[in-house]
Amino acid sequence: MTTLEPRRLIVGVSGASGAMYGVRVLDACRELDVETHLVVSRAAALTLEQETSLTLAHLSEKASIVHKVGDVGASIASGSYRTMGMIIAPCSVRTMSEIATGVTSSLLTRAADVALKERRPLVLMVRETPLHLGHLRTMVALAEMGATIAPPLPALYAKPQSIDEMIDQSVGRALDLFGLSWAPVRRWSGM
Repeated sequence: MTTLEPRRLIVGVSGASGAMYGVRVLDACRELDVETHLVVSRAAALTLEQETSLTLAHLSEKASIVHKVGDVGASIASGSYRTMGMIIAPCSVRTMSEIATGVTSSLLTRAADVALKERRPLVLMVRETPLHLGHLRTMVALAEMGATIAPPLPALYAKPQSIDEMIDQSVGRALDLFGLSWAPVRRWSGM
């Protein structure tokens, strides 16, 4: 007998630029009827307000369940709590580095560590450029551990007409990695 994982996704938002990626992940999951468990770093709350007209309260309303970043006793801190995996959108280099070392200091990085140890998908929408050798080595280490590094890069073949369309394309492609197909994604169909 095969048991499917529940349609439950952990959504992390860290302090890198690109808070709107996390916003749109939550919007997409709501449209796809996927339960979301949100955890937001302190820096992400600042970035959200700097880059958008949204507050942390607005972001929290989009999630099914919200966990405090310091609550290391939350359900998502345990491997016995079943999920489809975790996406961190955007993912800062600091967050990425904590996950790679296994020395986690918050629920955000602990939940990511749990995804790795349980062999569940962990998708990191890393937002940094340019990258130095330490960043690249950290990404290699994470890839070797099973994480997927998915920087939000514009897919120009989709001929985006706005920044919103570029964000949605990146978010949708990241959600593809969990087997979730979101309508705004423009698929390549050949020349």
